[in-house]
Order: sequence, then structure tokens, then C-alpha cells
Amino acid sequence: MFRSVIYYGWAPILITALAIIGYIYKWPIEAIATILGILLVVGLAIVAVGAREKEMERSSHKLKELAGYFNRRFMGESSLSIFAIINSLFKTDNTKLWDWARACDMSQRVFNTWCSSFSTRLEVDTKTGRFGIYLRTYLNELWLITDLYYEYVEQFHEIAEKIELPAETLEQYDKFVMEYNTYIVVFQELVSELKKVARTEIEPPSIKAANVLPGAKTL
Repeated sequence: MFRSVIYYGWAPILITALAIIGYIYKWPIEAIATILGILLVVGLAIVAVGAREKEMERSSHKLKELAGYFNRRFMGESSLSIFAIINSLFKTDNTKLWDWARACDMSQRVFNTWCSSFSTRLEVDTKTGRFGIYLRTYLNELWLITDLYYEYVEQFHEIAEKIELPAETLEQYDKFVMEYNTYIVVFQELVSELKKVARTEIEPPSIKAANVLPGAKTL
């Protein structure tokens, strides 16, 4: 508490002290005004920088939590992973889909390694406190992961519109869509917040939500 008072209040305190000293010693009013004006500008600049750092710190922790959430809920062995849903296509009789599912399985291994490494790096760098150095880089990386992941979501959606699916696959996908789109909304909000304090060319609409399957048929 005391440190916060000193940090944010040193400028008003110093300005008041100089004003009193200048009055006592009868300094020229022009000199006093110049000194006080400079101190006021410097004080406001320091407060603005401090506020920006605080906002970047908060956003960095939010980004770390969001990346960890994505890794836990939509990667690995999670039943909500789009790759787990794609693997359920092996239960159908369409052998062409099996070939696609096998190819996606190879991609899943790459994604799992990438997401795990990303979460670990973000966790370590967040502890350094150097938010301005890596925040934009990690934001762009999470956007890239999400964008590439969406391609598999979209591919599955296109296939699911054309074929009959097992009821359990539809149910699994519906659960995925509900939770995944909540993640997307939070990510979009984070990007909107960060555009105020960090340079980023990412636009919230570029983070795409998953589509539902209203007309899908079940076996």
C-alpha cells in the first residue's frame, strides 16, 4: 500500500513541496510554473506507462490461462478434441474416411507436441515479468494454432454434412462445439483488449467459431 502511494503520488507530493519552497523563497513565478509543468508531464507519463504494464501483465496471465485451457480441453487424449471426434469415423463403413482419419492422426501428434511446448514456454516466460517482449509473439502463435486447428474442424463439418454419422459422434461434436465456441469468444475478447496496449494485427473476427450440424442424420 505504502509503495503504491509513493509510486503514484510522488509527482503531486514533489509539486506541492516545490510550490511551497518557491513561495517561501520568492522564486520567479515563471520558473516555478515551468518546473511544476515539467514535473506534472513526467508524472503523468510514468503513471501511463505503469498502467500499461499492469494491463499487459493481466493480459499475459489471461493468455497463459487460455493457452493452457486449449491444450487441456481440445488436445491430447481429451474426448473434446476434434481429432478424437475424427477418430470416431473408424466406426463407419466408409473406408475413404478411414484414410483421412489416419492422416489426421499424424497431424494430431504434431499438434500435441506443438501445443504442449507452447504452454510450457508461455508458463516459463510469464514468470520473468518481461511482458512487452513476448506478449505479441505468443498471441500470434496461439492465433496460428487456433486457425490451423479450425481447418480440421471445418473439414469434419463439411464431411459430416454429406454423410450419415453415428449418434454418439454427433453428440460428441455438439459438446465440442459448445465448449470450443466459448473458448473462441474469450479469445476474441482478449484480442480486443490487447489491441489497446500491444501492437497486434490480429482482428477478433479472424478467430473463427465452429459450425453446428443442424441437419445431420444419425445411423
